Amino acid sequence: MARILFAFLISTTLFHQVAWAQQINPDLFKKPWNAQWITGPGVPINRFTASSDLTLKEYAVVKFRKTIELQEKPASFIIHVSGDNRYKLYVNGKQVSQGPARGDLYFWNFETVDIASSLNTGSNVVSAVVWNDGRLKPEAQISYLTAFIIQGNTEKEEVLNTNDSWKTIKDESYQPKSVRVPGYYVAGPGELVTMSKHVKGWGASGFDDGNWSKARIIAQGLVKNVSMNSTGWMLVPSPLPQMEMTVQRLTSTRKASGVQVPNGFPATKTKVTIPANTRATILLDQGYLTNAYPTVAFSGGRNAGMSIAYAEGLYIRKNENLSGFRVPSLPKGNRNDVEGKVFIGKADSVLSDGTANQEYTPLWWRTYRYVQLVIATKDEPLSIDDVYGTFTGYPFVNNAKLVTKNDEMQKMLDIGWRTARLCAFETYMDCPYYEQLQYIGDARIQAMVSIYNAGDDRLVRHGLTLMDHSRLAEGITLSRYPTDLKQEIPTFSLWWIAMLHDYYMYRPDSLFIKDKLPGARQVLSFFERYQQSDGSLKQVPYWVYTDWSQGKGWNFGMAPIGSNGESAVLDLTLLYTYQLASELEGNLGLDDFSRLYSRRADLLKKTIQQKYWDETRGLYADTQTKDAFSQHANSLAILTGISSGEKATALANKMLNDTTLAPASIYFKYYLHQALVKAGLGNDYLKWLDKWRENISLGMSTWAETSDVNTSRSDCHAWGSSPNIEFFRTILGIESGAPGFSKIMITPHLGTIEDISGEMPHPNGKISVKYKLQKGVWQAEINLPPNSEGTFVWKEKSYPLKGGENTFKL
Repeated sequence: MARILFAFLISTTLFHQVAWAQQINPDLFKKPWNAQWITGPGVPINRFTASSDLTLKEYAVVKFRKTIELQEKPASFIIHVSGDNRYKLYVNGKQVSQGPARGDLYFWNFETVDIASSLNTGSNVVSAVVWNDGRLKPEAQISYLTAFIIQGNTEKEEVLNTNDSWKTIKDESYQPKSVRVPGYYVAGPGELVTMSKHVKGWGASGFDDGNWSKARIIAQGLVKNVSMNSTGWMLVPSPLPQMEMTVQRLTSTRKASGVQVPNGFPATKTKVTIPANTRATILLDQGYLTNAYPTVAFSGGRNAGMSIAYAEGLYIRKNENLSGFRVPSLPKGNRNDVEGKVFIGKADSVLSDGTANQEYTPLWWRTYRYVQLVIATKDEPLSIDDVYGTFTGYPFVNNAKLVTKNDEMQKMLDIGWRTARLCAFETYMDCPYYEQLQYIGDARIQAMVSIYNAGDDRLVRHGLTLMDHSRLAEGITLSRYPTDLKQEIPTFSLWWIAMLHDYYMYRPDSLFIKDKLPGARQVLSFFERYQQSDGSLKQVPYWVYTDWSQGKGWNFGMAPIGSNGESAVLDLTLLYTYQLASELEGNLGLDDFSRLYSRRADLLKKTIQQKYWDETRGLYADTQTKDAFSQHANSLAILTGISSGEKATALANKMLNDTTLAPASIYFKYYLHQALVKAGLGNDYLKWLDKWRENISLGMSTWAETSDVNTSRSDCHAWGSSPNIEFFRTILGIESGAPGFSKIMITPHLGTIEDISGEMPHPNGKISVKYKLQKGVWQAEINLPPNSEGTFVWKEKSYPLKGGENTFKL
């Protein structure tokens, strides 16, 4: 059984990237590990004997260390490591791993690390910090107990197995700080660190750990297939690489009071001294939004307090009282402007112990464009020796390229890529500042950005798998996962099936999709319970979110629902999913399911046409009373093929010109634009990007969450990065023409563009295209990867493509 599980784990890794699985000793999947889960002093070791729920969830920062002697520097030294909530692992003072990649207790990830390059002949110190944010932990963080584990890959590495030979201390210098910002926030607390209590130098070889305690043992490490019950952590290998860590300096000081800031600070390492008995405020600008671990190096200033606060942008002050429990929503205006604005943001605080060479970096990364330092000194001056950040995120590499004379297009690509990167860590995230939660509606678009721009599908697979693990007994997935607070958006479960279909079309990995088909069937079974005899849905429970649209009948993101419980948008979304599921089942699953879903789709098509088509308006209505209309329903009517040919073109033009329709937000424009292209209007794609142009005009370096850029809660939502897909899929015309990208379809929509080229990754290599208009004749050069074939479509005429270079004069 263990070998079967190991083979399955290998088969479900990234196509062509299974290095981590090859490193793991298969014997570790056969029996309980020799390593023990350990914890520190003053922390519960048994979930069921903790004196109270509050004690169990107590905030804790625990440090561990062990010294080992090596006769020679090893060529390889592989260990497997995990923790709860989070850990950072160091070897001889150098960070070598962080994690674990977020999951749940049934699939608790461990990282596999070869630490040989950090080891030396003789004495070596391996150390770790583990923290638990307790009741204030991020919503995306599932937890059991504060704990840490290392298991050596073979007998040689078992010298590092965690047990009571490890030493530990609870770092009492840390306290959590609650966060007050406008809007829904669930991304974890700030920190208050008292440097006089801080455990310093604890990873160094000469550190005296004589007053540290023996680690306390919780339980033996268990991989998933040898866990005998559902308590504790069921360990599985993480499918992800380590996150990127790159030093990144802030670019400028925008404002300062109470202190003279020298030129060049903080872009270069420059000392700033705050005199004794002074309150100083320094506003720093990164120049663009980022996710980073900020570091402040400082000296002196005994008992001085320093606040380090982080904001995406500053707010335009009104007359609201900002001292209450809830922070009011305020407009932001142009994100480049700081004058006359107020700073509101998550903050960390540090109390100086007066020594030289102090340094503070929070345990978890922060999201910011602006960093505000507020320093209040006592009887001694405090010197800020340096301030900088260390960018972090999933290690995507942009392997796509667009060459065009249109600078706006390149700017949109750059902003979209930054947005996508900031919304990708160990999962896709809706936003890095406020939630850090993986919502499947967002993730579907983010996954396509990853495929078109990076060609790295590990996070796509991980997201699809996590959502499959979130399933309720009723059949639907949760709207977001991992999460410690369940939320149900049934429509997002349908988009999960659509995301499965996307992966099926762009990656040659049918085994992975087959594994998910039972879950897709459960989702559709859930909806079947709420279908009437004509196939139309009625009274679907939970939050049936579609889009943050403003229009008649729209309610907190939910499309209009008629007096009989009907909704065209819900029916059309289900129809769209039936069509995709029928294709998946027919090719990979069971023909019976394929035929069943096809019959249901046919019935639903007829019902939708009968219930919602308004002949007078020439539009599909949102409800049977035909008094509310939206771009959403009509986009889906085109995408599902209910409206096709000339009728679809007419419908598309109405969506563009009829201002009475509830408009798609920046999120749902992903579907609107696909519908317009399918209806034959793809040559106008660049005309549809005014919302993105508005973002740019307001100084945005990432795409805002909502279409109201001025008041958008979040400045960074990658569901707005769809141009990073469509510049390649629509304008350059590169699209999968068969499952697994086994055939490549090239159908450019150039509009007024006369010279453009680009390339994108493909499972077999790279696709590149070049189009140039010379003296009324188009020159087209299309290069396909080896062992590939495809079709080039130009003005409805098709031309075959072969691997290698293909040239056309048109």
